[in-house]
Amino acid sequence: MAKKNLEYLERLRNAMKEHGIDACVITGTDPHQSELPPHHWRGREWLTGFESGNGTNGTAVVLQDQAYCWTDSRYFIQAEHQLEGTGFKMMKEDGPDAVDLIDWLTEHTSEGQTVGIDGMTFSISLAQRMQQELNDNGVKLNTDFPQFDYIYPERPERPKNKLFVHDESIVGETVDSKISRIMTEVKGELANAIMLSALDDIAWATNLRTAGDICFSPIFVSYLYLDDNRRVLFVDAEKLTPEVEAHLNKYSIEVQPYDDVLKFVAQLPKETRLLLDPDKTSRGLYDHLGCTPVFGGHGVARLKSIKNDTMLSNLAIAMEKDGVALTRFFMMVEKEFPTGKLTEVELGKRLRALRLADKACVDESFAPIVGWKGHGAIVHYEATAETDVTLEGNGLLLVDSGGQYIYGTTDITRTVAMGTPTDEERHNFTLVMKGHIALSRAIFPQGTRGAQLDVLARQFLWAEGKAYYHGTGHGVGFFINCHEGPQNIRLNENPAVLEPGMITSNEPGLYLEDRYGIRCENLIVTTPWEKTEFGQFYHFEEMTLFPFDLNLFETDIMTDEEIAWVNAYHKKVRERLTPLLTAEESAWMAEKTKELHR
Repeated sequence: MAKKNLEYLERLRNAMKEHGIDACVITGTDPHQSELPPHHWRGREWLTGFESGNGTNGTAVVLQDQAYCWTDSRYFIQAEHQLEGTGFKMMKEDGPDAVDLIDWLTEHTSEGQTVGIDGMTFSISLAQRMQQELNDNGVKLNTDFPQFDYIYPERPERPKNKLFVHDESIVGETVDSKISRIMTEVKGELANAIMLSALDDIAWATNLRTAGDICFSPIFVSYLYLDDNRRVLFVDAEKLTPEVEAHLNKYSIEVQPYDDVLKFVAQLPKETRLLLDPDKTSRGLYDHLGCTPVFGGHGVARLKSIKNDTMLSNLAIAMEKDGVALTRFFMMVEKEFPTGKLTEVELGKRLRALRLADKACVDESFAPIVGWKGHGAIVHYEATAETDVTLEGNGLLLVDSGGQYIYGTTDITRTVAMGTPTDEERHNFTLVMKGHIALSRAIFPQGTRGAQLDVLARQFLWAEGKAYYHGTGHGVGFFINCHEGPQNIRLNENPAVLEPGMITSNEPGLYLEDRYGIRCENLIVTTPWEKTEFGQFYHFEEMTLFPFDLNLFETDIMTDEEIAWVNAYHKKVRERLTPLLTAEESAWMAEKTKELHR
């Protein structure tokens, strides 16, 4: 593909000359700031060749004589390989050698020059920061340069998949209730209307889903406007079914064409105080406003992140179903490994089939990461025909996967030893697990942020001069996005506090390039612990149900409390899953969850 990418790069540079653009910045997102946009908006991947089914985090910068692509530490190894020969050079956006993209851009543009962006694929906040720094140097920002309209004639169409109603007995809350809570947030920020752009927020608010618009997320391309008198969903009419139309009518939600949203906001009266989340709303939409913008709206994400008791009860069902699928998968891996015929690609297909065999599973929650030996060190590795390898000899197999069940979203990583593990592998696995256990066992006061807990998961690696640079935990949606905010657990400061009902991943890791990778991930939910004279305290409860590999624990460096945690967790897994398994599967599970001893 490298030759093609050079051709695409030439097309872009010609378009830049034609429109008076000296530097072009291209995000990897859509008008809704989606983490994984539909293929219609994945032009940055098409241009650079840096891509995968899971999507890739990256921002490209193109000048007439230079081209770069920024990405984070999850993709360094992958990006170095995929960008080779494309005309693009990788730049690191995190880690010790990180380079700030906007700082770099201001240093490599001159007074009087123009930087072009497609304002529909830039958030208000990112575009404003860029504009301010460029203007300080006499550089103009053109926010109306939709580069792929000019250079990408074979661009895929916008998705038109049918919507369906997510059963409110599973959700545990009506649309009226959700919109009422949203409007309370709106008025609390001195606004009288809100435009939701983030697709997960809209899916949550409307109790609607689809399959196919966004890979691995059952959300749909749309906008949602709300005030005290109107509820307007901007969506392509082809996506509606009679059931969905009845659902919308029930909740007095009118439908307008997706493409009419810019005209709609342009015609809003000046006295409309429209609440916009500047991190989720596009600069292009903002540029069309005829009313008064109010920046805020972060409270909507918080409302979505707190799962009610009905959701948590149903998520427990999803976890049991996922545990059954994983049991059958890893039994198959063990059984067929000695044949020498298993490959990474084949394992990914088998795992998908096992999950989707359950009718409650609509899709995977992301493309499975199946990494054998050195491929496990590529944090977001995706096996392809070109990279696929056969599982042979002794080594570590890292499998990161999840499912989109109507009962909730799952995300789990297990690292298992095939053959005989080395002492080093067992030692490093145990360091990772010690961090995993420390975070899982945390007890913390109300008001605690994820950044205040993150070091618990890293401390044992740091003590030996080892580290990982991705976040320890991300928020997880309920049959929406596998990644959601506002909460997370990572080194970077985040003002969002951990609250009861928030689901977060716990996934420390260690990656040794070309050798092996280790990651151990469960989903945990913040839960009240007890109230003392010092206030309310919380702890985490494990949601995920599948054992860790007992063969990889080095018990000599574990405390009694850590060993007890493993045994208690495995007992819980065994008790919950055994009634759902066959006799053969139950025997396998009993062996995998037997007590760990020194």
